[in-house]
Amino acid sequence: MKITITIITALILTGFTYLNSNAEVYYTISENSDPQDALKESIERGETVYEDFCMQCHLPTGEGVAGVYPPLAKADYLLKKRKAAIHAVKYGLKGEITVNGNTYNSVMTAPGLYDDEVADVMNYILHSWGNTSPKMVTEAEVKAIQE
Repeated sequence: MKITITIITALILTGFTYLNSNAEVYYTISENSDPQDALKESIERGETVYEDFCMQCHLPTGEGVAGVYPPLAKADYLLKKRKAAIHAVKYGLKGEITVNGNTYNSVMTAPGLYDDEVADVMNYILHSWGNTSPKMVTEAEVKAIQE
């Protein structure tokens, strides 16, 4: 029993990684984490998610396709409608939206991402192609967005 408590205490104090049953890393907990390091790591993971799920429509440069797929590069929608943007990545999007003064009315299917992946790809998008966000998207923020 004493060994178990010692091991658990050591894990909590030094940081540990939570794995799901498929051995995918969801998040790392560490008391000494620098928020900038956490953002940087999220952006790096988000780039991979973007390449796998978003790049086909929004292109490697985030420019989208005029009249069909809205741009993510320098996109006013991302900051003005933060919750709606997260909702779109989490659940998909159907209906009209306006990005940088242009109207788009395409369907974006839900990519089927976990909440941590949604947060990571949003952080990547919000810090790429001329976008800057003063606030990191967290898994808790994504989890709070309901369909």
